[in-house]
Amino acid sequence: MNDAVASSAVSADEAARLADAFRLFNQVSGELSLAYTQLQEQVSALTERMALLQEALPAGVVMLDAQGRIVQMNPAAESLLGSAAPGAEWSVLEAARLAPSDLPGEFLFGVGRERRLSLTVSALDSAGGRIVLLHDITETHRLKRQAERHERLAAMGEMAAQVAHQLRTPLTAALLYAGNLENPDLPSAARSSIAHKTVERLKALERLIQDMLLFARGEALGRESMAVGDLLQEVGQTIEPLARVRGAEFAVADLTDAAVLVGNRKELAGALVNLAENALCAAAGGRVEIEVRLAKEHLQFIVRDNGTGMDPAVVARLFEPFFTTRAEGTGLGLAIARGVARAHGGGIEVTSRPGCTEFVFSIARGALSENQAA
Repeated sequence: MNDAVASSAVSADEAARLADAFRLFNQVSGELSLAYTQLQEQVSALTERMALLQEALPAGVVMLDAQGRIVQMNPAAESLLGSAAPGAEWSVLEAARLAPSDLPGEFLFGVGRERRLSLTVSALDSAGGRIVLLHDITETHRLKRQAERHERLAAMGEMAAQVAHQLRTPLTAALLYAGNLENPDLPSAARSSIAHKTVERLKALERLIQDMLLFARGEALGRESMAVGDLLQEVGQTIEPLARVRGAEFAVADLTDAAVLVGNRKELAGALVNLAENALCAAAGGRVEIEVRLAKEHLQFIVRDNGTGMDPAVVARLFEPFFTTRAEGTGLGLAIARGVARAHGGGIEVTSRPGCTEFVFSIARGALSENQAA
């Protein structure tokens, strides 16, 4: 009897616990169901907002799946490229309606390819989807080109004023000297002296025009193979007589182990001669040397003098066209030299202090012959 009572009590407890468990399960299920319903509502609201946002965006948006098929296009994208059915291949649509432009990431489109479009592709999800953003930059590109044109015109106007100023001085002097030659009473000795001065001014005018043409051309033309030593010898044949006249010492040090380079011999020699002549003017009676060495990525010609040095303000303007501190200078030599260095994949760097000025004229190691560049 006691066992039956005990068993009945246990069954009643289990039934109560089971009933509690069911109530808890029903409560949790109800809460989960409510949370799921709320989540669906939030997702629906977000989806609606996203759709409204895509419709309102001025930029085109194209959603692609992992296989590059179109999933969705917003109205802006359809207005730019035309409509496309979901599942269409994006690559086919892109090839049919976009043409590459002269700039990366920009394409030409429209009936006559007269409009310009910027295209950016970004990853959309881990499954491999992508999103394509399209921007009509036709007007932006037009304004940019217009601004660039205005800048070029302004630069040309400034250059023309500088050129006129530079040409006027030697031309005026030549005209004055030539006018004196018209005097029939001019002694023979004076006539010869004035004629010589006239020719000098005309030669200065010719040199200025030649420098301006070199500066306008910008890049060196033609390539030939040459030994560094031969190039230095050619430069030395021009500089050594000038150094003797100025009472200066001139030295050359080739540390390249007989390197052979490929470039424009005339332009390279002219640039180095120009740098060496400037150094001679700065170190009259002193020492000028050209040292050549192989750096990690460049072949460096170091033109060094022991003159008085230059002020930082002068160094900052050295490569400006027509800027010069020499009465007989055209102000284009260093600008031309920098153009030659850049045309050979390098550049020019300047350091100056009292007692030492260095111009480092560098060209790319790629300008060396293959066995030397290795």
